[in-house]
Amino acid sequence: MLFDHSANLPFQLLGWVMVFVGLIVLNEFARRSKVGGLIMFGVLPVAMTIYCIAIAVGVAQGQDWALTNPTHIYQNSWFHYAKVYAALAGCIGFMVIKYQWGSLGRAHWFRAFPFAIVAINILIAVCSDFESAYHFFALGETTWVTSEGATQLAGWNNVFNGIAGIINIFCMTAWWNVYSSKDGRDMLWPDMTWVFIVAYDIWNFCYTYNCLPHHAWYCGLALLLAPTVANALWNKGAWIQNRANTLAIWCMFAQVFPAFQEESVFVTHSTLNPTTATVVSVIALMANVAAIITIAYRAKKLGVNPYKQDVFVGTRDFEEATARRADLAA
Repeated sequence: MLFDHSANLPFQLLGWVMVFVGLIVLNEFARRSKVGGLIMFGVLPVAMTIYCIAIAVGVAQGQDWALTNPTHIYQNSWFHYAKVYAALAGCIGFMVIKYQWGSLGRAHWFRAFPFAIVAINILIAVCSDFESAYHFFALGETTWVTSEGATQLAGWNNVFNGIAGIINIFCMTAWWNVYSSKDGRDMLWPDMTWVFIVAYDIWNFCYTYNCLPHHAWYCGLALLLAPTVANALWNKGAWIQNRANTLAIWCMFAQVFPAFQEESVFVTHSTLNPTTATVVSVIALMANVAAIITIAYRAKKLGVNPYKQDVFVGTRDFEEATARRADLAA
């Protein structure tokens, strides 16, 4: 089994459903209007930042309320802060593109911003995997405890998935072919089809399973499925926008209310089984190798540069997403 459901199974299932539905609802609120987007990715991040600064000041002053605060105890590593602000940067940049704010929002070169910010987010996770691999190869540890008290497995699973993450970056195609939707609600990347989405989801699940084993039930399943379901059923072509939105929302929630995953009846841990972790990482690596081979094959068949031009022209996902885009001259 991937997860330990020996205790509180009804609450674990309820927690999963609440996270999944909550992310979908809040993403819809954020994407459907400028006001919703500014509240979710402007007002709330400012409030979160003030809250975290207050805790940091309290910790520096040795105040008990800060030292015992769950955010300080469970969310104090470089990774969590890097992830939340990188995700927020993506959300804001995507809003600039979809609403065509200023000269930046209309600039052709800025259309590569989604690729850049996603690549940065992937690299942050890859560094986390390789950090764990360092504990295995350099320090001889098969498990290690992070600064937040989380136990991680360390080994070849981190190497396999780290490599998968690097490959996944190059599975993003047509870097500049990003558009606004006709209704102004979405930023569309038509060439980011299920080939990339499936490879990304498997890789990212493996990353959470390796490096966030006590959170993977939520951020490895519910968080990944929310944008994927939206893209599949009603928001074709906007997967990357939905992914950034839901990731930022989740990271802010986890930063302010970490006890949900750490101390409550909703806590769900992985089994920390080395064989399971290795199998998942091998699957992630194979999925990304298959994706990059598919992209190379289609690029050669069409005679295009996969990073400058679309390679999934003619596929159902691509055509459905393209039909939603605004005039290219806009």
